Amino acid sequence: MDTNSNTAFVTARDAHTDVLIVGAGPTGLMLACELALAGIRPRLVERRTEPQRNSRALTLHPRSVELMDLRGLAPRFLTRGTTRPGWHFAGLETLLDFSALDSRHGYTLFLPQARTEALLAERARELGVEVERGYEGLGLTERADGVDVELRGPDGTVEAVRARYVVGCDGGRSFVRQAAGIGFPGADETLTGILGDFAVCDAGPAVLADARRQGIIAAPLEGGLTRFVVVDPDRMRVPSREPVTMEEFRTSLLRICGTDYGIAEPRWLSRFGNATRLADRYRSQGPDASAGAGRVLLAGDAAHIHFPAAGQGLNTGLQDAMNLGWKLAAELNGWAPQGLLDSYDAERRPVGRSVTENTAVQTLLMELILVPQYRGPGTALRGLLDELLGMTDVNHRLAGQVSALSIAYPPAAPDADPLVGQRMPDIGLTAAGAEAVRAYELFHEGRFVLLDLTGETGAAERATAGRGARVTAVTAAEHETHPALDGVREVLVRPDGHIAWATRTADETARHAERSAVLAAWAGPADVPIGG
Repeated sequence: MDTNSNTAFVTARDAHTDVLIVGAGPTGLMLACELALAGIRPRLVERRTEPQRNSRALTLHPRSVELMDLRGLAPRFLTRGTTRPGWHFAGLETLLDFSALDSRHGYTLFLPQARTEALLAERARELGVEVERGYEGLGLTERADGVDVELRGPDGTVEAVRARYVVGCDGGRSFVRQAAGIGFPGADETLTGILGDFAVCDAGPAVLADARRQGIIAAPLEGGLTRFVVVDPDRMRVPSREPVTMEEFRTSLLRICGTDYGIAEPRWLSRFGNATRLADRYRSQGPDASAGAGRVLLAGDAAHIHFPAAGQGLNTGLQDAMNLGWKLAAELNGWAPQGLLDSYDAERRPVGRSVTENTAVQTLLMELILVPQYRGPGTALRGLLDELLGMTDVNHRLAGQVSALSIAYPPAAPDADPLVGQRMPDIGLTAAGAEAVRAYELFHEGRFVLLDLTGETGAAERATAGRGARVTAVTAAEHETHPALDGVREVLVRPDGHIAWATRTADETARHAERSAVLAAWAGPADVPIGG
């Protein structure tokens, strides 16, 4: 702990919070919104003293837009960005076709990270959560009943905070992860690229398209800026810690493209690398064996880092937060079934592993053609993969992975319906005496949805008695058909839009038994008041 004379100390441990979220990037903001929606008021602290102005990430992929739709936020985001039906894999010429996937949002939303953060911060404020800026973590001690954290505030005062849970959303160099002793194995960087946002550029759409054919990512940004992302064979081993100069950027463009496109007035220059790491676990082990599972959790870049191939990092963090939020709130509100919070690691860490693996593959496919001895076979390999991406099945497979629409969580029971763990289709439906809605409109409050597709009025409502604050019961008098729902009579959908239970059982008595068991297993016992 810093003991210099300019630091004041607060020694009384009278600052308490249910959840301390460290890091107010997209992941931390999304998590704060989810917790607040469920009645938990987290404390959200951020080291940066000002909101993010620069935007490393530029996209929200289809599943992330679906998550916003589930919470009624999609219109805010869609009005501030532009959509593109295709996206790249390893910079190959044949694009992934998101529009062919089973989603109302079969596109990438081109939206700078700074704008995403601003919109999420706006939503957090609406829910009563403010970002506290200028806070730096100094120490963390995990106990059986909570976590003690020392924070230095913007005025130099050191504050001792006791939280029931701490979530590290504080990036690849996460203070929380390191202080909790969670390992971060993986590979150090072997390749770096440079990024520049320029206020002046002579390149129009055709010229930018030509730059992309040279392997340069070139895109117009809001505010009249133009972004170039360059991996220069002559500079790709420069450590990411070395600052980027304007002269280096101009020289790299000239070497690769034969022109510097008239770039001037750089607003942001940055170097990034392909270091790839995945946390040993997303939840700490606790202070000792008798204490049980730990009270420190990780999400976003604190849990996984990788080369920014296909723009998956920010999106994976948002999806981490959506998965964790309702589970942590259930634990704090006192109704979480045993093992629910542990399922965060079980479900999301394999996704993190998949993302780190596919980004490593994409990085290699891009690097091969930059190394002289591999340029010939590397170019041939990329040509072959371009051909394969022209095949519908192959394209859909990779598009589903990059978009995160293909993510399905493993069911707990081996005899579960094939729908369990999948995303709920956003079908249109009409409840008796109500207006037509889309399924995703039923999730704006962040609850489970028990959807009865038989039209037998009252069964779903009776089944959820005592769980009204946790489960919304809807009986569909009419609904759109969907191949995945053929023969399905009832479905229980989690707050994050994934299916917890589906049944095709015709016998009402047997279905009632199934329903009762699954509601207890997922939504906890009846008549548990919010707050436990």
